Amino acid sequence: MNAFDVSPLLRAAIGFDRMARLVETARAASEGPAYPPYNIEKTGDESYELVMAVAGFGPGDIEMTVHENTLTVAGKAPQQGDPQRLLYRGIAGRAFERRFVLADHIVVEGASLENGLLHVSLKRVVPEALKPRRIAIQGTAPRAIANAEVQAEAA
Repeated sequence: MNAFDVSPLLRAAIGFDRMARLVETARAASEGPAYPPYNIEKTGDESYELVMAVAGFGPGDIEMTVHENTLTVAGKAPQQGDPQRLLYRGIAGRAFERRFVLADHIVVEGASLENGLLHVSLKRVVPEALKPRRIAIQGTAPRAIANAEVQAEAA
């Protein structure tokens, strides 16, 4: 993949260094390992679900953390039985770490592991202070009416 230099875009911008980090993180993630495979589904207007195929991993083998808008899902290799009994290994059971950059106000609601799939529920929760709000406009009498009232009082 070609490198994309965002420095010309940032010359006249202040405070957008976070955006440059996001672009770099996304580029690095696309070039990273493809294990384990995952899907990202939109389940509602403000909700999403991350589904990862983690066959052979149990709840105790997977660790999830959220730090500074980054969700990290890491799995340590599960304990294998007697390696001498294994004739063929087709199910990957290696350690992994996947990082996902979360948009502002995305929170992890919960996670479950069933049938070898890790389901992570995500939701956008915008604080009330950041939601659009309607501003009431205080009105006064229009000038033409106010002038007419002043003239009526003078008469």
